[in-house]
Amino acid sequence: MLRACGGAALPAEFPPGRRCSRAASQPLAATSAPLRVRLRLLVRAPTASRAAFARGAHCFPPSSLSLPVPRKGWTRPGQRLRGRMFTSKSNSVSPSPSLEQADADALDISTKVQLYGVLWKRPFGRSSAKWSRRFFIIKESFLLYYSESEKKSFETNKYFNIHPKGVIPLGGCLVEAREEPSMPYAMKISHQDFHGNVLLAAESEFEQTQWLEMLQESGKVTWKNAQLGEAMIKSLEAQGLQLAKEKQEYLDKLMEETEELCLQREQREELERLNQVLEAEKQQFEEVVQELRVEQEQIKRELELTARCLKGVEQEKKELRHLTESLQHTLEELSIEKKKTLEMLEEDKNQPQPLTNESEQPLASDGLHSNLRQIEERMQELLAEKLLAEKRMKENEERSRALEEEREFYSSQSQALQNSLQELTAEKQQAERELKAEVKVRMDLERRLREAEAALRSLEQGLNSKVRNKEKEERMRADVSHLKKFFEECIRNAELEAKMPVIMKNSVYIHKAATRRIKSCRFHRRRSSTSWNDMKPSQSFMTSQLEANNIEELKEVATRLSRDQRFRESIYHIMAAQPGASALPRGGK
Repeated sequence: MLRACGGAALPAEFPPGRRCSRAASQPLAATSAPLRVRLRLLVRAPTASRAAFARGAHCFPPSSLSLPVPRKGWTRPGQRLRGRMFTSKSNSVSPSPSLEQADADALDISTKVQLYGVLWKRPFGRSSAKWSRRFFIIKESFLLYYSESEKKSFETNKYFNIHPKGVIPLGGCLVEAREEPSMPYAMKISHQDFHGNVLLAAESEFEQTQWLEMLQESGKVTWKNAQLGEAMIKSLEAQGLQLAKEKQEYLDKLMEETEELCLQREQREELERLNQVLEAEKQQFEEVVQELRVEQEQIKRELELTARCLKGVEQEKKELRHLTESLQHTLEELSIEKKKTLEMLEEDKNQPQPLTNESEQPLASDGLHSNLRQIEERMQELLAEKLLAEKRMKENEERSRALEEEREFYSSQSQALQNSLQELTAEKQQAERELKAEVKVRMDLERRLREAEAALRSLEQGLNSKVRNKEKEERMRADVSHLKKFFEECIRNAELEAKMPVIMKNSVYIHKAATRRIKSCRFHRRRSSTSWNDMKPSQSFMTSQLEANNIEELKEVATRLSRDQRFRESIYHIMAAQPGASALPRGGK
């Protein structure tokens, strides 16, 4: 079993005072934190030096150190340095002490050190107040000291001697400033495995600060730290490879998502263009609806006017019918009176008259003939008026039929316009609902895209970050799950989103077809209206002033003929005066 003595691995069966005096070589592994370079230190202690270490000297004798030299240049972390261990004139180094003593000048090492200089040193093995000047060098995690004269040789040749007076391992040591009675800038180096403390002193405060900092930094290099550093390096390399692989996968996904976003952006531009077309169609649609409503109001007014005209024609037909009946009744009465008059004339001709009345007979006969002519004239007038009334009745019937057909036509056109308005209103509402749903879906898609982009940015920052902790890993897992969910939703909605432009185009074509149908309906309606206007007579919806005057005159004539009592009295007077002479004086009168 080995126990750590500072930075050196030493046998555990030796007592503390003689632990460092083993003749066999033991490797010392140390790793510098920024460089992570493994060094191998071969420590050999001759038998003659064991007594000195048995007295409590915790340092290596001059002949006990054999330091390896790494190759020039930096190496990969965790790579073991191999090759020539020393820079010397001989091709090989013998482990014998005699050869080391003989070739002491040839085994100098030319390498870099962390710090060197002259310090005051108090004896380590015994309690003494005497201070002596020594030349100290800090090499990796070891403090080497020589006689003061070695400084000149080191500064001249830039080699440090591999046979120092002593070596102090600094790994895990506690270095702190201390004031001594004669040395105000003293430093104490202590370790739990040291038998006593190492006291050094500088000439000035600046040198003390410089040595303290370098000693404390060198004390961080230990065997445990080296093992931990190597394990951490391997773990970090594995994590780096895994993170690089994951980063590449996420970059591939990011590229795919970027392409998908570009495609969605193009689809969104296409949808915006279609929305603009739909807005223009909607504006035209509203204008067409407004025109249809105006035309519907106009047709409604025309229907009302047609209905009033129909009522007037019906009233006129009734009056003409009454007038015709009255004229027919008057003609019948006149026919009866004419027949009676003719019978009376026949009786007068056949009946012999006395001589005294010969002078009055021609007068009575002339009166009867005159009355007969008046009756015939009146009958002809009444027949002419009857024919005129029948003609007017036929014209009114034709007008009534035309107005009825026109009313039916306008009713059908109004119903067609009403149906078109209802269809257009339903299509408008459907288009608005589709637009609202499409805008809502697009806003939701943009929101999810923003969330996915934020998750991607957060994930990329987490992957590029060198510091990793549990919170960041949890956040990265949440981002990954969010992206996975987003990708799944994109896959589910891909087909619908791909078909959305086709649906919008179809809706546009539907609105265009509806507009064309409305325009065609309006054209046919105007054409039919024009044909009806060409077919019907002028002023079909109202009678002229002349026709109204004729109707009024006809009514007055019919009323006068039906109430002509003088004509009837004269006829009755003639008929009553013919049989007897008593009526002659009245007739003469």
